[in-house]
Amino acid sequence: MIRTSGRKRLIAAASMVAGLSILVAGCSSDPETDPTTDPTNTATDSGNESTSAGVKTDRELVVWAGATLPLNQTFNPFVPEVQHLALGGVFETLFYYNKASDGAPAPLLGESYEWNEDGTELTVKIRQGVKWNDGEDFTVDDVIYSLTNDIAGPAYVSDATAPDESTVVISFDEPQFTNEFSLLGTTWMIPEHVWSGLEGDPLTFTNIDAPVGTGPYELATISDANYTGTANPDYWGGEPNVTNVRYIAVEDNNAAYDLLATGQIDWVGMFIPEPQPILDAGLGYINTPQDPTVLYTCSNADLGCEGDQTDVAVRQALNLAIDRTDIKDKAFVGLTGTISPTFALLGRDDKWISADVEAESPQTPNIEEAQAILEEAGYTKDADGFYGKDGDPIEMALTSVDGWTDYNNAAKLIQEQAAEAGIKVIASTVSWNEFADGRTNGDFELIMGGVVGTSVADPFQIYKDWFGGDATTPSGTALEPGDWNFSRYSNPVVDEQIQVAASTVDEATKQGAYAIIQEEIVRDLPYIPIVINATQTFYNQTDYTGWPTEDNLYAFPPSWGSSASGYVLKHIGGTE
Repeated sequence: MIRTSGRKRLIAAASMVAGLSILVAGCSSDPETDPTTDPTNTATDSGNESTSAGVKTDRELVVWAGATLPLNQTFNPFVPEVQHLALGGVFETLFYYNKASDGAPAPLLGESYEWNEDGTELTVKIRQGVKWNDGEDFTVDDVIYSLTNDIAGPAYVSDATAPDESTVVISFDEPQFTNEFSLLGTTWMIPEHVWSGLEGDPLTFTNIDAPVGTGPYELATISDANYTGTANPDYWGGEPNVTNVRYIAVEDNNAAYDLLATGQIDWVGMFIPEPQPILDAGLGYINTPQDPTVLYTCSNADLGCEGDQTDVAVRQALNLAIDRTDIKDKAFVGLTGTISPTFALLGRDDKWISADVEAESPQTPNIEEAQAILEEAGYTKDADGFYGKDGDPIEMALTSVDGWTDYNNAAKLIQEQAAEAGIKVIASTVSWNEFADGRTNGDFELIMGGVVGTSVADPFQIYKDWFGGDATTPSGTALEPGDWNFSRYSNPVVDEQIQVAASTVDEATKQGAYAIIQEEIVRDLPYIPIVINATQTFYNQTDYTGWPTEDNLYAFPPSWGSSASGYVLKHIGGTE
């Protein structure tokens, strides 16, 4: 099913994530703290919110979050090119869900929430006394507008009302338990008095002239090379201790490494194959593998995708030709985790993996089986040892972002491994903008990219956002804001079971729905799983304190984390 409604939905705009090195801390669900296990659970403001660590400091915190030159100058939270400080720094959600830990969500602009028994109504208590950074009051009307606007209001919200000044009741035509995170953790609260008056297409609104938000920071300056933020003196959680922050754009990972090693960057999430020299320089370090690295395939010829990867037999053969162990060791120097073709996180989400599918993607190649699949599908080898059909050889372009060295190296290895099975893959690099435009518009064959891992111990959000037919558009038509189904995958069986899972909190029912989804996606492989990527974070622990650590992993640590990075910023402070 392809969405035909004019309404659009917002899912965290963490688009910059999908190509940098990404990681996970796998935890099992605790029914005492996981709100998804109880439909009437109420998250309350009982110690989740903490004050900034350390002391006030005017020292400018310099951040690299993956941006390359020239910088996309936009603070519009509904476009993929949005800058990182916007998401969590300027704009906030109702609650913060920590994907690196398995606890109750932390209250932000919401203070508590409660589902009714059948999942058709969600009541949220709204924080009082909050002001937008232009001095206007943040009210329940802003919450209702954020949930129902035509820019990115979730399409499954049938109504939102305010019985009083501190309460919003969100109604649905069908049970929506499983969309809790999407509603409360990824829907950005925007000021009605600004956005409702926009003329023209709101997606062209760059929002760089004093963007109005409730978050701990305000945008000060922006250029092609960098942008700066200053602490919001009237922030509802108290003015952050780090007064000034600068986000920079650099050429590539190598340039970022040089700046980090010489003390010119204070916080970065990037892949460094040999981090010891950085650690010897006194920087703090944490690795939190969490998010899948995959091959995006433009898989659906019915929606206009072109290329040999539209044949499921080719995707299946390529999947079997890949030597994931070799890729882990050579491209990611052993820092990655093993991926499941179900996209459930191994070790954390095991209970959701069907017994009828392989829990892990093959770690070593099976050339014989790959070739058998191609031959059964009518492909034959040419004189050079490559498969084709009717005189037309299989040949697919595989792109990765220039300067993302781990992904570039992995793509080269895949090219070599595919050739061993008689499949021609041509790896090349493109700019970030070319990467973003290509995947958004469906103008690609294969891309080395990332999938945003779920922030709760349940793969539902990946199934809905990345495999759901409602989250895609025909090739040549840009995805709508918040949509992530770059592969153009559309499978009515999957769509039906996504709805079944969204409508229940019964574990057995969800497991049954997931088993059907997994059977379909493991066979169809619109995203070919590679690894669970390392997410390395490096930070200046000499001048700043309060960073997430293994002992206190209060937030997902990397500088590019949507919502998480703003949450970290307001918790750190100076050391003296």
